[in-house]
Amino acid sequence: MLANISVVAGPASYDLGARVAKRINADLIPVEAKVFSDGESKITFPKVTGRSCVIIQSTYPPVNKNLLEALMIIRKCVDDGAENVSAVVPYLGYARQDRAFLEGEFVTISLVARLFEAAGADLFLTVDVHSKLALSYFTINAKNISSIPLLAEYAANNLKLSQPVVVSPDAGGAGRAKDFADLLHSDVLVLKKSRDRNTGEVSISEQVDRSVTGRDIILVDDIISSGGSIIKSAQFLKRIGCGKIYALCAHGLLADGATNKIKQAGVEDVISTNSIPSESSKVDLSPGIAQHLISIL
Repeated sequence: MLANISVVAGPASYDLGARVAKRINADLIPVEAKVFSDGESKITFPKVTGRSCVIIQSTYPPVNKNLLEALMIIRKCVDDGAENVSAVVPYLGYARQDRAFLEGEFVTISLVARLFEAAGADLFLTVDVHSKLALSYFTINAKNISSIPLLAEYAANNLKLSQPVVVSPDAGGAGRAKDFADLLHSDVLVLKKSRDRNTGEVSISEQVDRSVTGRDIILVDDIISSGGSIIKSAQFLKRIGCGKIYALCAHGLLADGATNKIKQAGVEDVISTNSIPSESSKVDLSPGIAQHLISIL
């Protein structure tokens, strides 16, 4: 489909990179990474002189290692003489540090943006970035790809739902939940969540403007990390009489046994994209990424 394109698949996203390369009929270049005993990384891959390179590497935990390897891959492509370099970072670590919430905090994503630019990326793509503010720190062309159509398609084809209601755990995800609900032709409910900035404790307001009694729930979020918001939401929804609950997200970090904790709260299953490979990553991002690349390269 695209001429002179090589997909350089980073160690954190090899499978996704291979899927994207196949969809756009591009050469696939795997990256070999070695981590030394002192924690330093070294990357190796063939020269890409004269090629247009699409680098695919998520920066999930270990965030710093995967981030540095992404920057190293970009820089090697530039030093090899690649015609242009597009960085596809499906999960963008540090995107949640997009402003100073407490006095003295550093806005880390502002530095991350400069690092991608300094490494030599001409274009930056990510998936369901936590907030558009994070992309405002880039001076190169930086775009966000929504996984909502792919997640909604999965829900429609694989989940047997009764009178579904799409629920956002907080007001920040209202637009995401509405887009999801529109695709399923279902109702939407936005819960009122508050979080203590110091302790991280989550609480849910019990005032809702829609009955969910006997109705199945799709909890939609961009990132599920500890699962605190999903757990609190599920416990509340169960108390007010909902049916089955499924949790869907773009990025399933699912730290510290979050999946089991979420299921113990009454959630049938946790489903994420393959931006972060895990047992929950049942939705393939490659169609959305490939479509976007075809439209801009």
